[in-house]
Amino acid sequence: MSSFLDYNSTKTLHKLAEDPIDLTHKGILTPDRTKKMKASALNLTLFYGTERVDQKVLDALFSLATDAKAIEKMHQMQSGAMLNTIEGYESEDRSVLHTAMRDFFAEQNEDPIAKEASALAYQELEKLKGFLEGIKDKEFTDLIQIGIGGSDLGPRAIYLALKAFAIPGRKVHFISNVDPDDATSVLNEVDLKKTLVVVVSKSGTTLETLTNEAFIRKKLEELGISPEKHMLAVTGKDSPMDDPTRYLESFYIWDYIGGRYSVTSMVGAVMLGFALGMEKVLEFLRGASSMDKIALKEDPKENLPLLSALLGIWNHNFLGFPTCAVIPYSQAMLRFPAHLQQCDMESNGKQVDKFGHKVDFQTGPVIWGEVGTNGQHSFYQLLHQGTGTVPIEFIGFKDSQYQNDVEFKGTNSQEKLLSNLFAQSIGLAKGDQNENPNKNFPGNRPNRVLFTKVLDPYTMGAILSYYENKIAFQGFIWNINSFDQEGVQLGKVLANQIIDIFASSKSDKQDEKAFPLANTFLSHLKEVD
Repeated sequence: MSSFLDYNSTKTLHKLAEDPIDLTHKGILTPDRTKKMKASALNLTLFYGTERVDQKVLDALFSLATDAKAIEKMHQMQSGAMLNTIEGYESEDRSVLHTAMRDFFAEQNEDPIAKEASALAYQELEKLKGFLEGIKDKEFTDLIQIGIGGSDLGPRAIYLALKAFAIPGRKVHFISNVDPDDATSVLNEVDLKKTLVVVVSKSGTTLETLTNEAFIRKKLEELGISPEKHMLAVTGKDSPMDDPTRYLESFYIWDYIGGRYSVTSMVGAVMLGFALGMEKVLEFLRGASSMDKIALKEDPKENLPLLSALLGIWNHNFLGFPTCAVIPYSQAMLRFPAHLQQCDMESNGKQVDKFGHKVDFQTGPVIWGEVGTNGQHSFYQLLHQGTGTVPIEFIGFKDSQYQNDVEFKGTNSQEKLLSNLFAQSIGLAKGDQNENPNKNFPGNRPNRVLFTKVLDPYTMGAILSYYENKIAFQGFIWNINSFDQEGVQLGKVLANQIIDIFASSKSDKQDEKAFPLANTFLSHLKEVD
């Protein structure tokens, strides 16, 4: 299989990148360009006229998608092909089927692996529906989700994004950090007698999660509350946590669901079901599934995730920009950039291809972000006048969620928010020339805007799927494995060794030579008063 650098389209793109379009030149940024350079699907529109692309670049990018067989690989992923693998080397060797978790029309799916996965997911949704019906008359007002990584970032981001649609009187809290202050601060906010606790670990062995679970169990027992009447498990079938003597109910996830892609599985659904109710959960899943179908479209101009992936590759691999900022102009999406940071960087932060060969080009960019307009008063100085260029993905909504606003000096808050969004997109691209060098804005800074009417459950599902599939498409084009995370393992192994030293220090079996470098740090603890 050809490598990324061997494609004819890659060579064409490198040539085009020697003299890319300059957005500050007269006659480039026109209303006609903005009207033409947009793509729509479902209720979302992607405006990309403020990217440094012209038709020649777009044609070459579309050829790159063809050369890399990006659509074919997306079909393979959604049908259950074993894509989580490195050929010739030990790897996880799994299918990648998070898309099956939201496919309600599995009976129409001709792929037996995906069809079976969807059927299992549907069983869990039915189980969840029954569970929620069963607690409807009980006085549960709060739910605490204990999990880390994909068991926290995605669910937390989606809950905050959709909190406006919550059932009155219900709240969700999250404990992820093994720092005891995290758990304590959450416990200070709830009445445990009225609280459900969902513990999320696919393996049932995640040390941080089990430690926080023990913390909560102890507090429940101290209050005379039976933990097994308040605690739920989201875990793999037959894992150590699949234990009806310890949990009120267990919901299942499977090996083919990666943590960072798990929010549309029971990892997110249990928490969202409690907070929003089942109908809102199903709307969220329908939105995600609908965008999954868009990701299978052959025409890149109709395939929003693929188009966005290609624009990102142009900025990263050919224009040489190492980072990408995701900036939603919505306070509800406060934690969504953090979720995308994990989803993208854990997926595509790889240095070997699918054959174990070290790549000789850049793979995943650094992803970061903050909500607007807050960021404008923080890091936008660097975005506009810094020595480096940061491509930006803006997200905007015509309407607010609560429809509760005030008019001040002729406009309401939502209109001011949107004015800032559009102004930043135009200003970064166009710049502003001034004889005073300190007031000169060079412009020519690429960005695009994903825009829709309102952030509701269906739209949030579509946006989530848009980004998940964009990330997968970039991995397909680079021919890397976007679905494992070996890079997080080394720290875990070393931490467990140091944990053993802490434990042995409390007994007579301490071995000072076991991990000399760690002992250098640990010896300092004795000096800290």
